[in-house]
Amino acid sequence: MTMAYTLSPHIPRVRTLTTFMALLAASFLFCHEIKAQGDMLFTQHWAMPTLYNPAKTGDTDYLRIRGGARMQWLGVTNAPKSFVATGDSPFKIAEKRIGAGVTISQESIGLFSNMLVSAQGSYKLKFLKGQLGIGIQAGYYNTRFKGSEVYIPDDDDFHQPDDPSIPTQDLSGNAVDLSLGVNYTHRLFHVGISALHLTSPKVNLTLEGSESSDAQQYETELPRTLYFDAGGNIGIQNTLFELQPSVIVATDLGSFSADITMRATYNRFITFGVGYRWDDAVSVMVGAHYRNFFLGYAFDYPTSAISRVSSGSHEIVAGYQLKLDLSGKNKNKHRSIRIM
Repeated sequence: MTMAYTLSPHIPRVRTLTTFMALLAASFLFCHEIKAQGDMLFTQHWAMPTLYNPAKTGDTDYLRIRGGARMQWLGVTNAPKSFVATGDSPFKIAEKRIGAGVTISQESIGLFSNMLVSAQGSYKLKFLKGQLGIGIQAGYYNTRFKGSEVYIPDDDDFHQPDDPSIPTQDLSGNAVDLSLGVNYTHRLFHVGISALHLTSPKVNLTLEGSESSDAQQYETELPRTLYFDAGGNIGIQNTLFELQPSVIVATDLGSFSADITMRATYNRFITFGVGYRWDDAVSVMVGAHYRNFFLGYAFDYPTSAISRVSSGSHEIVAGYQLKLDLSGKNKNKHRSIRIM
């Protein structure tokens, strides 16, 4: 849930980056309203598919558990730090295939901290030699602002320390979130569309621990965000290599982000690739599958003005998957107690 601001190309002139981040936060609060951009966008988005589309829950025969951490813009004080955990699994109810999952995401940036906990469900049906999934997600969203850490320099010509628009105490607020998605999976490719935060939930921020309605003078919004993603599996004849291109596009109709990656996997074991985030960064990534385990790493080098003060971003994703038997053939069979 990265805050929506654009870093000035004159960043090196700021006295300290800590001061800069504080001023940035104060600027957003000046009009009694905080605008959020939306969700964190992982470079290895393909490794956590249910994070951006609830229709992808249960789209394989595996119980999947994934976790990720992203440290963005190393060298910048109070830069974004993101942590994610997802889990999903397929089920069969009355011969109908469904998927269920959960996602937990937390991000801190500057004086803000945001968390979203969601439950997901999807319905699967066969369609054009593939599988069509329709998904829904309901979540609990919490945001906090550390007003007690706001610092305004004495020589600031734009903000005053006694400005009532700038909180000097910690604030927090909650909201209910709703998302929808559709996804089509084929043996050779997949494509999906989703609308996260469908109701654009607004959160009234109050003093932490306060029940007074007089404190509800600040507001933040989690904007509706539309996603399109697609990817493929292209085997190279007479080799053990597979090419796996992928793309994800996100927009809240006010801002735009797009990631394009190309990965190569050898013998379904080692993966390496490169990526490009539109007008933001280039990336390299490497990963490995061993039995039921997965570990991936990505490094982003910024192509924007932030490169003047940051050496790049680091990202790690780890996961485990377990093959499930949904055939029902072993429904009434029992194993010998000697091998249980």
